[in-house]
Amino acid sequence: MGIQGPDSENRERLTFLIRRYEKDILRICYLYLRDVEQAKDATQETFLKAYIHFDSLKDVSKEKYWLTKIAVNICRDFLRSSWAVHINRYTQPEDLRVVAEQPDETKIVLTTAIMNLPQKYMEAVTLRYVQGYDIAETAEILGITPSAVSRRCRKACIILKNELEGSEDYNE
Repeated sequence: MGIQGPDSENRERLTFLIRRYEKDILRICYLYLRDVEQAKDATQETFLKAYIHFDSLKDVSKEKYWLTKIAVNICRDFLRSSWAVHINRYTQPEDLRVVAEQPDETKIVLTTAIMNLPQKYMEAVTLRYVQGYDIAETAEILGITPSAVSRRCRKACIILKNELEGSEDYNE
């Protein structure tokens, strides 16, 4: 084994994080941005920022949480950009097949419904139920109170229930 520079440990750590969390981060970015190429760019930027700021990760057991917070902020910044306003954000079921791995129709219908929620509800539901974060973690990632997360999830569930009850694919 040759002499390794001081950055080789960070490169190995980055490689590990990419292998372990790339698909999760890509899904989060896709749910926000609704465009595969933009989601890939945001995912890449997430790992680049993580690499640059490795020193800010104090608790290695929270690395997925830390990466998710970075990804959410990158996606929010993109959505606030002036040209992002001109992109059609309505999601069609056929768009989901690009990111998802062999989805069944029920998952496609549910994912489409989640993606078409107003952003504040989509964020809460995605982090809480899709990614599995608890209420406190979801609140911290979104920069809101835990009670706001609970309210948003309840409201989103009502909206989803009303929308999905009329869906033939979901009622099968």
